Amino acid sequence: MDARADAAAHADDLFDGVVATLHGWRERAEQVLAEGGDRRVELDACVESLVVPELARPNPLLVGAGAIADDASEGPGGMHFAWWLGPLSTNPVLRTTTEPTPLDLSARGYVEYVRDFRDREWYRVPVDTRRAHVTGPYVDHLCTCDYIVTVTMPLSSGASESATVVGVVGADIAVSTLERELLPGFAASSAPLALVGAGGRVVLSTVPEIVPGSRARWQDGAALACRSAPFVVVMDPQPDPVRG
Repeated sequence: MDARADAAAHADDLFDGVVATLHGWRERAEQVLAEGGDRRVELDACVESLVVPELARPNPLLVGAGAIADDASEGPGGMHFAWWLGPLSTNPVLRTTTEPTPLDLSARGYVEYVRDFRDREWYRVPVDTRRAHVTGPYVDHLCTCDYIVTVTMPLSSGASESATVVGVVGADIAVSTLERELLPGFAASSAPLALVGAGGRVVLSTVPEIVPGSRARWQDGAALACRSAPFVVVMDPQPDPVRG
């Protein structure tokens, strides 16, 4: 098998698994919302029961997960966050945690300028398209202050096709975790490889000079599209000094 195809298959398998998990979470959350009325407390409890076991696993794949929905009771642009974070290592902004914790927006004053998240790609695209969407890699200023990839899908007020889309369910994956999971397969190739997202933004690479979040360039025909994940596997990538 082409080394790129093998690497792409590993990436597809990983993201297909995340999407399948989100489908199950969405079904449970929509059952709660279908009962009508103010269901915030019940939604929070449902989300906690679903995501905390995943975040508490040894070497978890996900660094954060939950549901985010429109909430008029929170005022103009109000959003209800039923979102949990996995254990976090110390960084310049956040403290170290050793177990899953709920996201506390009051402790994120530095993101006040994006308090209405409806225009964020990870929220807007799945709500508009009613399909799962992968965003990133990008620096997550809300939760981890690190490079992540986010998978989201629309959350409706009930299970019927006519139900109103009220938000998203989603999961964050740290790029460092993607490196842990995928780099061994990429490194098995005799040629340098990189996993690249939209706009040439690198997710991971076997070339030390091409770091996550930077941009890469490559020759025509060097990129192979993944089957389901919105990435390409690039052979012999080069740093892009103009767009990096």
